[in-house]
Amino acid sequence: MSLAVFPGSFDPFTLGHLDVTRRAARLFETVVIGVAVNSSKKPLLDVAARLELARAATAELTGVRVEPVPGLLVDFCRNAGADAIVKGLRGGADFDAETPMALMNRHLAGVETVFVIGDPALAHIASSLVKDVARFGGTIDDLVPAGVADRVHAALTTAPTQGGAPR
Repeated sequence: MSLAVFPGSFDPFTLGHLDVTRRAARLFETVVIGVAVNSSKKPLLDVAARLELARAATAELTGVRVEPVPGLLVDFCRNAGADAIVKGLRGGADFDAETPMALMNRHLAGVETVFVIGDPALAHIASSLVKDVARFGGTIDDLVPAGVADRVHAALTTAPTQGGAPR
């Protein structure tokens, strides 16, 4: 049986993430979407919300499940019995950013990284850009799976601004 882990913060889960998940599900018997905490990012959505949204978006995909990554990705992969890590690429900058992580994961756990080229029609979609568009009142419904836009907008209305006051 082949199992791949598709890790990310998924804050929020986007149509680009869904595209990569679908492509990975054609390559591997099982794809585990690993919702991780990125220590260099301050998430808009908590882990429980990110897990719920990713599960809803992928509910109809065979062989896909969503789990939290509590610590190091390589430990999660080892415990899951992963054959590979899947990373989506939108362009050359993604490859440059992902290569050192792929090499470190191979060094630490012997797990290989498989790069999946995302749909060019979705290459402009990044979670950070989705949040920025929503933060300034833009429509994000065409960038994320059903239900995600409402959760993002709700989180933005309760999130403190830089001055500390709620929006």
